[in-house]
Amino acid sequence: MTHPLWLPSAPLALASKSAIRAKVLTDAGLPVEALPAEIDEREVEAGLTGDGATPANVAGALAAAKAVDVSLRLPGRLVVGADQTLALDGERFTKPVDRDAGRLQLQRLSGRRHTLSSGVALALDGVALWTDVAEAHLTMRPLSDAFIESYLDAAGEGARLSVGGYQFEGVGAHLFAAVDGDFFTILGLPLLPLLAALRRAKAIAA
Repeated sequence: MTHPLWLPSAPLALASKSAIRAKVLTDAGLPVEALPAEIDEREVEAGLTGDGATPANVAGALAAAKAVDVSLRLPGRLVVGADQTLALDGERFTKPVDRDAGRLQLQRLSGRRHTLSSGVALALDGVALWTDVAEAHLTMRPLSDAFIESYLDAAGEGARLSVGGYQFEGVGAHLFAAVDGDFFTILGLPLLPLLAALRRAKAIAA
């Protein structure tokens, strides 16, 4: 497959195993090679939260750490890293570890407005060249306990793959009453700022 908009000879490296992030990039006409980062996310988070970092700060720092980690293994290659946090009234959520945790998160988010912070970064040869964080605000409709159980049945393992227990691009859309923010930000990869950064790096056609 040819990629007329992509200028480097090697594909863009994606420091993530997220299928949706890879799809966002390939749908935009970019060649992608996924190579998940090998960092201790909880350790990075602990260092940041101890300094009073916001959920947005955490998302940006994790995105940069992932991109830098993979770029050290791919000399001369541009690497994009991404991460997403969810905050409700200042409290940061993580991915639910099981169905019970997913149920609890949905019960707490039900009928309320929360914030998704999506961090994205570019790295080259172990140096973070650029980092950005975009936010979206989502309002969940009030959910009955019976609906939450039906939703968890429909979502299956997908409910554990994202913070908040939902994937907006799938059956998670049934949970919401309103959204204020960019669609790509909700998916966890702010595409338009990333494309602008790639143009500045002369990696895609301008």
